[in-house]
Amino acid sequence: MAAYLLRRIGMAALVMFVALSVNFTIPRLMPGDPVEQQLAAVSAAGGQTGNIAEAAAAMRARLGLDRPLAVQYLAFLANSVRFDLGVSVASYPQPVAEIVLAGLPWTIGLLGTATLLSFAIGSLLGAMLAWPRAPKLLKFLALPVVVLSAVPYFILGIVLMALLGILWPVLPVAGGYPFGMVPNADLATALGIAKHAVLPGLSIVLASLGTWAVAMRGMVVGVLGEDYIMLAEAKGLSERRIFLAYGVRNALLPQFTQLALKLGLLVSGAILVEVIFAYPGIGYRLYVAIGQKDVFVVQGIVLLLSLSIALAMLLLDLIYPLIDPRVAAPNV
Repeated sequence: MAAYLLRRIGMAALVMFVALSVNFTIPRLMPGDPVEQQLAAVSAAGGQTGNIAEAAAAMRARLGLDRPLAVQYLAFLANSVRFDLGVSVASYPQPVAEIVLAGLPWTIGLLGTATLLSFAIGSLLGAMLAWPRAPKLLKFLALPVVVLSAVPYFILGIVLMALLGILWPVLPVAGGYPFGMVPNADLATALGIAKHAVLPGLSIVLASLGTWAVAMRGMVVGVLGEDYIMLAEAKGLSERRIFLAYGVRNALLPQFTQLALKLGLLVSGAILVEVIFAYPGIGYRLYVAIGQKDVFVVQGIVLLLSLSIALAMLLLDLIYPLIDPRVAAPNV
């Protein structure tokens, strides 16, 4: 078991190193000078004139972009280990870490809750749709579930916005909390935030629900003919125990893999939903940074995305042997 854990930790470290290298390389392969472009956009918006080239050279020196690439690469790796993401070009001298941390709670709260709800409800629904002795009424949900699995979440977001935000204006359609409210640690703020999260969260849950259910239904159908199911029935175990302990449990492994990937992609997994509803999460901030060509903010968010995926897959590798000991058995 120890060797299995060491291999998985080493693989996660290797993946993170490759991700850091790619994250450093791609922004520097993009055409144009992002610092000069940003300064030109700011000068044009403010109606100012001046030597942009000199100002860009001074800022590049301040940001360390005038040094050789090898030195920049080593400094980038060292700073990444310390979670020093640099400063934003568009909002200079605001640190990138502040921008990322400001949007992180919104994204984790919205997408984390929506993903876990859709996983739990969708997996249970899919398992019951495949189980032969499930209530017959559930069979009528098969078609709507399949239809939902094919609809992108941002399309559902637009439909929900039109229905519940414009046609019947019962829910807010933009922002993370009521306009003019100063967020505080009180009930009014919590209710305002929850109300603004209903539409974007509901669009994600409804769109993901079908995907989880369809996948789980296929997994449960695959285990119905296994020997351990027939043995459990021959022992006279209760239907509920056979369903949960033998059917659902053995079909959940691929679902957990997808869940880990979904959780790892939380920081940018619903960019379009956050953009549509102007929700102040990481995805919306990434969209704004791309529009402003703020490569340092983009680089910081992509770094966070890479780290979250690596950690999610590592946790998945550590949890797998607890769910099914056969995963680690050949490796010990």
